[in-house]
Amino acid sequence: MADAGPQAATALERVTKRYGATVAIDDVSLEVRRGEMFGVIGPDGAGKTTMIRLMAGLLRPDGGVLRTLGHDPVREHRAVTRRVGYFSQRFSLYGDLSVDENIAFFAQIHGLWRFQARRDRLLELTQLTPFRARLADRLSGGMKQKLALACTLVHEPELILLDEPTTGVDPVSRREFWKLLSEFLEQGLTIVMATPYLDEAERCSRVALLHDGRLLALDDPSAIRATHPGEIVEVIASPFERAAGVVAAIEGVRGTQTFGERMHLRLDERGSDQAVRRLSDALGEAGCTDIQVRVVRASLEDVFIELLTRQGAATAGPAAARDDH
Repeated sequence: MADAGPQAATALERVTKRYGATVAIDDVSLEVRRGEMFGVIGPDGAGKTTMIRLMAGLLRPDGGVLRTLGHDPVREHRAVTRRVGYFSQRFSLYGDLSVDENIAFFAQIHGLWRFQARRDRLLELTQLTPFRARLADRLSGGMKQKLALACTLVHEPELILLDEPTTGVDPVSRREFWKLLSEFLEQGLTIVMATPYLDEAERCSRVALLHDGRLLALDDPSAIRATHPGEIVEVIASPFERAAGVVAAIEGVRGTQTFGERMHLRLDERGSDQAVRRLSDALGEAGCTDIQVRVVRASLEDVFIELLTRQGAATAGPAAARDDH
């Protein structure tokens, strides 16, 4: 609820946001607890950026109630910006300013003049101290992301809102960025992070799964994974195209999802041992080689697809439920 009290860093109650005829956020209710890492997860166009901007007070909801740190973030914007850090998808560093100068600029925007000790600590945490005199334009992509995070944190906010901060960043830099977030989380910071990466969602204490502005699920990742019905069986076999044709014809397979050279199959029944034997035999009879068939834990991506399938079935009727391969 939007008036959930001191434990809520930000809360939405039946919030809706439209852009003309497009509904970007559709009657969403959720709250982010203080001190947690909260993930807003979904594909492009799901409404993630809109939700982050609503929390930051950069957009006004068309319906419902929203509070950030107990304030209306639009009407009491100044009170919110003093206590919130906002990292946008296109965070604007000044390329002709040094690392030090960029942090100083963002500190002064927030009215801080004695920020040097905080800057030094942030440079140490982000491992940017050796590069403090380097112009921002001469930093690597990962270093720019870390500098942007330092600029976001220089005024010591209680809550940071991150809008896809690791998009386009190499895997090593993504890992370093998450290590930084974990350190700040241990210091009591509340973090809301929008991301399309479901592997990043696994690092959050709770997540909201969004699609077309609607809330599909809200819970901790393990609880969401546990909602998946039936079994997930992972299949690896060569040649891949032949194996895909074999599994598509197996009775009881409700759908398949491809992850590179792996397939995840959604099965109707819970008889995993029988399903593994049946799939292995069918692949062998079809002349496939290098066969690996095993039951695996449902991933968030498996659950997300299952939720979309159910939603499509409810919206479009029985035909939609059958067309899910």
